Amino acid sequence: MASPSVGGRAASFCSTPATTIVGVEPNPPPRAKGTAGALSLTNGRAFIGRMRKGEVTRETVLREALAQASRVGLRGITIGSLADSLEMSKSGLFAHFRSKEALQEAVLDHAAQAFGRLVVQPALQQPRGEPRLRAVFERWLGWDGDADYAQPGGCIFITVTTEFDDEPDSPVRDHIVRTQRDLLDSIETMVRAGVADGHFREDTDAGQVAHELYGIVLAHHFAARMMRDPEASARTHAAFEHLLATIRS
Repeated sequence: MASPSVGGRAASFCSTPATTIVGVEPNPPPRAKGTAGALSLTNGRAFIGRMRKGEVTRETVLREALAQASRVGLRGITIGSLADSLEMSKSGLFAHFRSKEALQEAVLDHAAQAFGRLVVQPALQQPRGEPRLRAVFERWLGWDGDADYAQPGGCIFITVTTEFDDEPDSPVRDHIVRTQRDLLDSIETMVRAGVADGHFREDTDAGQVAHELYGIVLAHHFAARMMRDPEASARTHAAFEHLLATIRS
């Protein structure tokens, strides 16, 4: 399925990787009728059934891992803690990921897909320009804790960014950078589309808008979750309205 378009190009942040079933040919050759063919068909269905069951199990594990990581970070999740909370065997869970690094990267992929589905894609249903940018902002705040689709610890990307920002280069850190670059690129593209349609000023710096919008969400996370400031939401919305006022045409 094609990714939703963000002002003229696909939004990489909200794209979902295609899945394939390894070992099943897309267009298998016809089999001769008879017992052997029937047995092969039965075995094939059983194999696909096991694959689907494995995918469901993996999805369940990743949902729980994402919830835990939003509270304790990627380093805080372990095969053991997930096995305990899901009442699974460690060996059975390990078979899905093989290493802690693979688990961490899978959680990041799962989070990016969830963010695209719950935040970016609904925003793309809004008209280009201010309505779309406002929808991203509001749903992003919801993702950080104001909505029923929020994770227990708020925005996972804020959690892992502070966890890995000063770390040496690694596959996990690089993965985080890519997802956040995709998010910033998506916001910039929305802003440029608003400029092209005349909603925003021609001299609007899309990169600066994305930078400031991310900063507003970071400030909200700090004020609401760390400081428990009752004015956090009001101040955050005031900051967003000020940003919009500076770019309206």
